[in-house]
Amino acid sequence: MLKGESLLKLQEFALEGKSLREIARETGFSRNTVRKYLRDEQPHGQ
Repeated sequence: MLKGESLLKLQEFALEGKSLREIARETGFSRNTVRKYLRDEQPHGQ
């Protein structure tokens, strides 16, 4: 489970418009991990 700084870094990269592949390459996490945590952080609307 990612916490704190790692999660914030993923969110920062996503806000900068970087692709999942770019984020994975820069952080060392797999694309699936990056995708999972960015998806989990999306607001869930009704």
